[in-house]
Amino acid sequence: MPELDPSLLVDAHHHLWDLDRRPQPWLEEATLNPIRRSFTLDDLRGQATRSIAGHSLGATVLVQCLASVAETEELLALAEEDSLVGAVVGWADLASPAIGDTLDALLAGPGGTYLRSLRHLVQAEIDPCWLHRPDVIWGLRAVCERGLAYDLLVRPHQLPSAVRLAERHPELRLVLDHAGKPPIADGDLADWEKEVLRLAAHPQVSCKVSGLVTEAERDTWTPEAIRPVWDILLSAFGPERLMFGSDWPLCVLAGGWNRWAGAVEELLASCSATETAAILAGTATDFYQVQPAVKESRL
Repeated sequence: MPELDPSLLVDAHHHLWDLDRRPQPWLEEATLNPIRRSFTLDDLRGQATRSIAGHSLGATVLVQCLASVAETEELLALAEEDSLVGAVVGWADLASPAIGDTLDALLAGPGGTYLRSLRHLVQAEIDPCWLHRPDVIWGLRAVCERGLAYDLLVRPHQLPSAVRLAERHPELRLVLDHAGKPPIADGDLADWEKEVLRLAAHPQVSCKVSGLVTEAERDTWTPEAIRPVWDILLSAFGPERLMFGSDWPLCVLAGGWNRWAGAVEELLASCSATETAAILAGTATDFYQVQPAVKESRL
């Protein structure tokens, strides 16, 4: 892999949607009114203007929203067209007997070389053992066999299931999205912390420092409100397994991309330049095999 630009910032988690092309039914929730419109990469370029500790946005990881192969195909095609996107986290039906064929078609299709991971909205599953259903495990094996990773989107009560997955499948590279959604607004982090420490004990698991501001008091949060979670994650995973993510445009609900970037800069104050570079670019670049050093961004 080429040597990284020391000023590079990789946003390891953001979304896009075009409501004229593909509706997003989940946006009908009243609290999501501020983001019930289409969002494009140019919108991201216009909003993500703040650097973090001298690092400026140069590459991103685009993440699925819908349980839709068609949406994933659109995201991959966009990655091929726009140099800002360095990797895609897509969706495919892990429980389908045809999962291998679906993945092969995605990898061989337009932009397929940008597919780096799969994700399912496990947070919405009622079955606490969904990740361990035999058909899902079969699908995860197909993911692993193709050199892909898996993004874990779970809530705190589902973290034990994620730990069990990591224990039983050390060959599967995992990343915990949004740090497992710690209950920052409630202030009781004990159960979440216990399970995150168990998960972090497995070296194949990384973690995204993303989505935290929407788990805090959205209108009044400060960097100090985030700091307890930040400190736990930094101690548990180390900078080499932590990656910055914005969760844009959902972060608009709690101040936006630049406000979160400013908070991250404050939280990084005790980190060395090497540790900062890992969190802001190196971990995501390694995990998602992003090569921004050889891509020219339009940013």
